[in-house]
Amino acid sequence: MGVFYWVVKAIIGPFLRLIFRPWAEGTENVPRSGPAILASNHLSFSDHFFAPLPLPRKVVFLAKAEYFTGRGIKGLLSKLFFSGIGQIPVDRTGGAASERALRSGLRVLAAGELLGIYPEGTRTPDGRLYRGKTGVARLALEARAPVIPTAMVGGFEFQPPGKLTPRLRVRPGVRFGKPLDFSRYYGLEQDRIVLRAMTDEIMYELMKLSGQEYVDEYAQRAKGRLTSALRREALQSPHEEELLGETVPAAHDADED
Repeated sequence: MGVFYWVVKAIIGPFLRLIFRPWAEGTENVPRSGPAILASNHLSFSDHFFAPLPLPRKVVFLAKAEYFTGRGIKGLLSKLFFSGIGQIPVDRTGGAASERALRSGLRVLAAGELLGIYPEGTRTPDGRLYRGKTGVARLALEARAPVIPTAMVGGFEFQPPGKLTPRLRVRPGVRFGKPLDFSRYYGLEQDRIVLRAMTDEIMYELMKLSGQEYVDEYAQRAKGRLTSALRREALQSPHEEELLGETVPAAHDADED
């Protein structure tokens, strides 16, 4: 599977650079060996491609389970592709599923690899940065790995929620911040106050790097509110069919990454 990752990168990489002209800053902040966590904001589906593109190392992302469970030819191709490039399916229903996701991430780090994770847990619904979940902090403490704040820039405008076709006038970019060392907290993996403090520090660095407005609320909750508002608007609108057929599912689909 590792070979497939590099084959895909060798084929897709030049195409992405030529057509979309992505830019990157701070690649020297990513360790050339050993385990590390790339903690990234999540602007669009394209983040999966543009975050690891400028790095000479393989990045394993925790990816939503829906990429691996689709039906038909499309579902099979999606499963083969994401499995082939080493992505790990994650059930985001919480509880025991969250614990399994954590263990999967720890195995990646124990193997000395780079792990990509989106602390917000889903894509931003409006381009703002939302409250991070503390799983990234537990991973950092249990694996004793540094955290690299990884700020995606321009991705929301490049590929807005629900849009398949990117906007070529927007150049997506990524900024890698300096590694965050949390060794002062080693041994406190079960301390919720410590986990929250660490996560907030990571999100603060992402805010500085990305220039996003920060919202002290989970993105999933904000999306639920947005979806409800759109449905109410659709029911009151003379263009109900258009709104229900396009706008509302778009908001819902963005939930799933």
